[in-house]
Amino acid sequence: MSYTIRSVEQDRKQRRRYLIYVDQAEDSMFSVHEDLLIRHRLFKGLEITDQMIEDIVAEDDRYRAYALAIYYLGARPRTAKEIERYLLRKELEGEPIAYAIERLQQERLVDDVDYAKRFAESRLRSSGKGRLYIQQELKMRGVDKHTADQAAAGLSKETEQAAADQAAMKRWRSLSGETYEKRRKLAQFLLRRGYPMEVSMAAVKRAMAQSNEQDDGEDVVWLDN
Repeated sequence: MSYTIRSVEQDRKQRRRYLIYVDQAEDSMFSVHEDLLIRHRLFKGLEITDQMIEDIVAEDDRYRAYALAIYYLGARPRTAKEIERYLLRKELEGEPIAYAIERLQQERLVDDVDYAKRFAESRLRSSGKGRLYIQQELKMRGVDKHTADQAAAGLSKETEQAAADQAAMKRWRSLSGETYEKRRKLAQFLLRRGYPMEVSMAAVKRAMAQSNEQDDGEDVVWLDN
C-alpha cells in the first residue's frame, strides 16, 4: 500500500524527532530522527509505501540504538554486555542493539579485552581488592570468563602483594584478641577481598612482623568451620 505524506511535525517531547502524518490516517504514521528525515527527504507530498516505512523505521531504531550507546559511553568505558543491558532498558531489542554494538566495536569504542585489562589494573591499584575479586567484578560487568581470567592473570604479582600488605597492616591494627585469632581473622579478611592464598599468607606474616608480634609457627586456620 502507498501513502502520501500530508504533514511533518516536530515532536514536542523530543525536539530532534519528527512525526510523519499521511493522508490515509488521522494519527501520525511513524516518527524519525531529523537526520533520517533529511536523508530520506520525508517532506509533504512524498509518496511512500509500507516497505519504505518498514525500512525507515528499522534504520531509525538502529540510529537510536547507536546514539543512545554513544551517550552511555560518555560517562565511562563500558562492556558490550553493559551496553546491551542499557539499550534493553530503553526498550530496544534484537537487531538494532546488535548493530550498535558491532559498529562501536568496529570503531574501537567498545573493546572488552582492553576494558578488562584497564579495569583490572585500576581496581588493583585503587580498591584494595585482589585478582579473584576483580575477576568476579569483570564477569558481573558482562566480560566473558576467558577474557576476565586473562585480565586477572595479567596483573602484576608484585603490585597485588603490595596492596595485600597494605590492607593487612591497616586491618591488623583494628583486630583484638590472641595472636592466633587475629591471624585467622586477618587471613579470612584478605581471602574475602579476593587475594589468593599465598598472597594472603605472606601479607599476614608481614603484618605480624610490622607489629612485632611473634609468629607461633602454626598454620593459619583460613576458614571458619
